[in-house]
Amino acid sequence: AVSLSGVLGSCKALARLDLSFNMIGAEGISALAEMLGECSALTHLLLSKNAVDGNGAVALALMLGECKTLAHLDLSENDIGDAGAVAIAWALGECKA
Repeated sequence: AVSLSGVLGSCKALARLDLSFNMIGAEGISALAEMLGECSALTHLLLSKNAVDGNGAVALALMLGECKTLAHLDLSENDIGDAGAVAIAWALGECKA
């Protein structure tokens, strides 16, 4: 995920990113979150079963405000906890997709 995050900034037309079942964890999610804001066409982000914890969810939430086109986010089967869920819910409320 860390390696992939380096090329995401140049993928301006990327509409769907499915990284489900990759167990990328909080570090990988944090690296992805830094670059996902530059994916201006992203509508679907699928991250189920990736060992995302609360810290990873908060890092992702910070990016969500930059993804104005995001319509679908799948974080199923991750242990984001209450703090992560609150951060994601707040960020999605700010998202204008």
